[in-house]
Amino acid sequence: QAHFVESGGGLVQPGGSLRLSCIASGFNPDYHALGWFRQAPGKEREGVSCINDSDETYYTDSVKGRFTISRDNAENTVVLQMNSLKPEDTAVYYCAIDVLGYGCQSGVGKDYKWDYFGQGTQVTVSS
Repeated sequence: QAHFVESGGGLVQPGGSLRLSCIASGFNPDYHALGWFRQAPGKEREGVSCINDSDETYYTDSVKGRFTISRDNAENTVVLQMNSLKPEDTAVYYCAIDVLGYGCQSGVGKDYKWDYFGQGTQVTVSS
């Protein structure tokens, strides 16, 4: 049973920064990739960023140049540094694990290609 501890969400003004962190446990340690998804009210869940076991990183177009993903394998931790935040970044952000290797190959794969999701943390960008 996968278990996640997500932190770092909150309220921030436009142009501000937040750092999301996720510690994962209880899953196959030979996972392929870690990633972040988000879901805004009334919208589908979308992939934001991922990092695979070759340390390749991918970002959805709307966050390129503003968000940075990193991971610590020893701690099973993935971090999303979010800078220059915009109101349209407002959403619930979910940590995710890809065990089978389909979710982070040439981009951030659709959510059905990922195996586990955290419970989510709210990010609100507003003045």
